Amino acid sequence: MRKSLKLLSIIAIATLVSCGGNDKKNEDSPYGKKEPVKTEKKIPASQRVALSNKGVGPVTSLTLPANIDQDMAANGLEIYNKMCTACHKADKKFIGPAPTGILERRTPEWVMNMILNPEVMVKEDPLAKDLLMEFNGAPMANQGLSEEDARAVLEYFRTLK
Repeated sequence: MRKSLKLLSIIAIATLVSCGGNDKKNEDSPYGKKEPVKTEKKIPASQRVALSNKGVGPVTSLTLPANIDQDMAANGLEIYNKMCTACHKADKKFIGPAPTGILERRTPEWVMNMILNPEVMVKEDPLAKDLLMEFNGAPMANQGLSEEDARAVLEYFRTLK
């Protein structure tokens, strides 16, 4: 009885050991080695840099002067405070993204087109679509600003560092 119990124990242990995790077992597979699953960390749209995208809208080319026009920026601040602060905070994420440092991530044309043409931008511009998803599907409202007013808001954004 003892011999058969020892024999059964040895067989059980040998079976467990032989079924253990052999890391090389996939090498003999006809499909080759298993590759480890790579999890790519996706950069949120609000932090993504896209300095070649001009967006979709009336502004196709815009050259910004080296110096900030302080009068235009002050006008832009007034417009921003009146029309934009319900959804945007200058330095933190709110209902919409923060404009601080926006020109380090977006072209001036893209920013202007987003202000002037948000409905078409979220339908046709891939980055605007991604922003819409990042911000829980809350579309940017078209405030009906003129190009001059939108340009003033853009100038104000240039003062935000």
